[in-house]
Amino acid sequence: MMKLETAAETPSCLKITDMIRDYAVIQALDSQLGSFCAFLRLSLWLVMTKQLQARRLDGIDHNPWVEFVKLASEADVVNLGQGFPDFPPPDFAVEAFQHAISGDFMLNQYTKAFGYPPLTKILASFFGKLLGQDIDPLKNVLVTVGAYGALFTAFQALVDEGDEVIIIEPFFDCYEPMTLMAGGRPVFVSLKPSPNQDGELDSSSNWQLDPTELASKFTSRTKALILNTPNNPLGKVFSRAELELVASLCQQHDVVCITDEVYQWLVYDGCQHISIATLPGMWERTLTIGSAGKTFSATGWKVGWVLGPDSLLRHLRTVHQNSIFHCPTQGQAAVAQSFEREQLHFGQPSSYFVQLPQAVQRCRDHMMQSLKSVGLKPVVPQGSYFLITDISEFKSKMPNLPGAADEPYDRRFVKWMVKSKGLMAIPVSIFCSVPHQKLFDHYIRFCFMKDESTLQAMDKKLQKWKDELRP
Repeated sequence: MMKLETAAETPSCLKITDMIRDYAVIQALDSQLGSFCAFLRLSLWLVMTKQLQARRLDGIDHNPWVEFVKLASEADVVNLGQGFPDFPPPDFAVEAFQHAISGDFMLNQYTKAFGYPPLTKILASFFGKLLGQDIDPLKNVLVTVGAYGALFTAFQALVDEGDEVIIIEPFFDCYEPMTLMAGGRPVFVSLKPSPNQDGELDSSSNWQLDPTELASKFTSRTKALILNTPNNPLGKVFSRAELELVASLCQQHDVVCITDEVYQWLVYDGCQHISIATLPGMWERTLTIGSAGKTFSATGWKVGWVLGPDSLLRHLRTVHQNSIFHCPTQGQAAVAQSFEREQLHFGQPSSYFVQLPQAVQRCRDHMMQSLKSVGLKPVVPQGSYFLITDISEFKSKMPNLPGAADEPYDRRFVKWMVKSKGLMAIPVSIFCSVPHQKLFDHYIRFCFMKDESTLQAMDKKLQKWKDELRP
């Protein structure tokens, strides 16, 4: 039993009776001084309390998706904002998932940390042919929790304090906060539309990088460039000439290229997707990111991957093994079986990668015609799930929509459209850096990766809108 020391043994210590007396005095003062004492206690607590959140979270706590998804859930709207299919994945993929759940009971257990072996093997075989590389499934493939997880792992593995990351805007909105969380500094360069003939729809192919401006963004501190082709939200597919420009600058400045190619199978009008890793000298400095969710129309599966040289991937594996360690086994098994099926049918009319873009292009064309009927001006996308549409005429006719004075116009327009017209879109300014939001605040993004019934529901809303516009 612990011995209680006496005052004689510890003359420098207060006696227990003294401590009780002092506490009583403090209580008496507290009751007399009241709120002043409470204020002093609170001030002392604030001074002594450590900051709870890590500094890496400063400035990135607000996510516009939370606001706009909540807005859509509170109203009777046709949701054309969020990028997910509202139709089933192909039968062979669903059957593969069902088999993974009901078949080998060991698929309920852990698999190898960096990917289920049949999946890494088929990814190496399938993409090795496309990229012109002899891909080792153990060294050149990493399976992640969706492409989102692949991006996060890449930024954490390669971007250090003070490193600069070049981001082409408009950009998928996670690129900036992921750069900041890694301690990096985002450097933005904008795609700019070229003039088009009067009466013609603009095309995403007309949106170009200025070569001189792009070159000026590279410095001795540049660590990486993030490329998204086909681009979200614009739908631009970068041409070979544009990719060669990016590749030349990356090689000249010893910069890593992180290329987000999740929509690579969704290209239209005979357009060709080219992986920058296939260009001379680029495999050694490129991370190519893909997504089973976008590939097989099953975004909830959250199976993604990164392909690249071992010199880069070894660092991603370090992050991966010290964060999630490995991804769910059954989803990986289903994706492996789906790719095995596609490898047998690749390039043939029976291939899902042939059939899907044909079907989605019809949805794209349907949506563009419908949006034009109410005075919206779609920018024809070469690829992806999305198109953006110009709302400049509405901005000139309805400049004073409700909202904060400093809120970009496209955000106020979307809120008005949700409440007044029952249609949900996403403002393009959320895909831009703050200094450049005003350059893009007259565009909104629609997702056309939707079922025919959803497009028909859209048509009904637009018809009502068109009737209201008639004099």
